[in-house]
Amino acid sequence: MVKAMENKGAALEIKTDGAAYILPAQQVNIDAVSEQIGKSAELKDIKVQIRISKSAEEKSGLLEESLKNERFTVVVPPVEFTVSGIYRNEIVEINSFSSYVERIIAIPRGYDPAKITTGVIIEPDGTLRHVPTKVVVIDGRYYAKINSLTNSTYSVIWHPREFKDAASHWAKADINDLGSRLIADGTDQNTYQPDTAITRAEFAAILVRALGLKTSPERRTFTDVRASDWYYESIETAAAYDLISGYGQGQFGPLDKITREQAMVIINNVMKITGLETDAQAEQLEELLTAYVDSGKASKWARNSIAINLKAGIVTGKPGKMIAPQDEITRAEVAVIIRKLLQKSDLI
Repeated sequence: MVKAMENKGAALEIKTDGAAYILPAQQVNIDAVSEQIGKSAELKDIKVQIRISKSAEEKSGLLEESLKNERFTVVVPPVEFTVSGIYRNEIVEINSFSSYVERIIAIPRGYDPAKITTGVIIEPDGTLRHVPTKVVVIDGRYYAKINSLTNSTYSVIWHPREFKDAASHWAKADINDLGSRLIADGTDQNTYQPDTAITRAEFAAILVRALGLKTSPERRTFTDVRASDWYYESIETAAAYDLISGYGQGQFGPLDKITREQAMVIINNVMKITGLETDAQAEQLEELLTAYVDSGKASKWARNSIAINLKAGIVTGKPGKMIAPQDEITRAEVAVIIRKLLQKSDLI
């Protein structure tokens, strides 16, 4: 039945009083489950179990421990989502997906929806990881709609944050929103340095956090990124998802300042994961570019990506109809384009 649903592009929707799980049958990948079982099991003999449950006391305790160190409020107690393929006594956990899978968690009645920042994943060590979340209203009740590429334990938090040096900055709302969502770090608790150029490593780290990706240290893609570097796992994770490719010959240049056109090429790769349209006629893309007076300065390998960013409304250019493709991109500009990316993708 799951295979038939997959072929028809259907989705399973499991509802409880406090949560719902919308799982496209394709993401169960029942053929891969069958391969992992490694026997001649027929698909009809494999049970698919989808579970929404209150989190174990251990996870609740880890969340409470995090409360002592962070300035946030837990809006919803932890909820665990799991998917398993079961054949006789064998269980195959289905923990990762090729596209975002939606979960909906009910907000307690009477709670002020303005005091909801984001959904988070509670890691085994108690740390929290942002996952793209937006507040929606269904039948008069507020819910947190969480999109994630993995199964895990989720909660919803209120975590207001304001950087003092962004108080009068044009990108204030974007900077503070990403800081509140645990996506953008400051140089310290109160300072963001919005007009400072950002490095390629910092850009990769913000992207990984924005997408809610679980970092993995299992690869070694670039010779100039060492396992001891703070950005190692973020860069390797971004490479694993084909978001970045580096300069070639095993070089990434993590401490180099990233240019606007380099950033737009990476954003174009991200759009393929978030579901934004990245296809367009060559003539249309060229028309978009030539509307800017400095489009001729864009590198050949970046032109299509720049035009797709413009078409999607993620990048709008600079005053005077300038793209400034070779300029270094600032921390404020990154906050703006990352937030627009998530908003245009209907993830926040």
